[in-house]
Amino acid sequence: MKPFFTCLYYLENDSDCLLEIKRNDLPADADISDIFRWLYINKHTFEISPLVFRSMDSSGEVQERFFDQGYLKFNDHTGTYIEKFNSAQHQLENKTGLTISTELHKAIVSYLIP
Repeated sequence: MKPFFTCLYYLENDSDCLLEIKRNDLPADADISDIFRWLYINKHTFEISPLVFRSMDSSGEVQERFFDQGYLKFNDHTGTYIEKFNSAQHQLENKTGLTISTELHKAIVSYLIP
């Protein structure tokens, strides 16, 4: 059975997590913004806030993602997310390729299924 979603990017610190997921449960003709989603998750409360993707850039080892809510810059090891409205900076560790926790997985599934 195909998993409900695939985690494409996974960055976190002690309190926050940013993920890009690809939903595997939607039809092939679904809108790309529904299939690929960036989520900001508070790891203490498991509150999930969607990030509205605007654009991306990559040069060599550095990846950049621009959202309505802020800006993410990362490489294979670390990242920084800067919130747009309060300018808070979150230093993150890139854990892409590692399995997310069961609690995080359950929170995402609950968020995606109304």
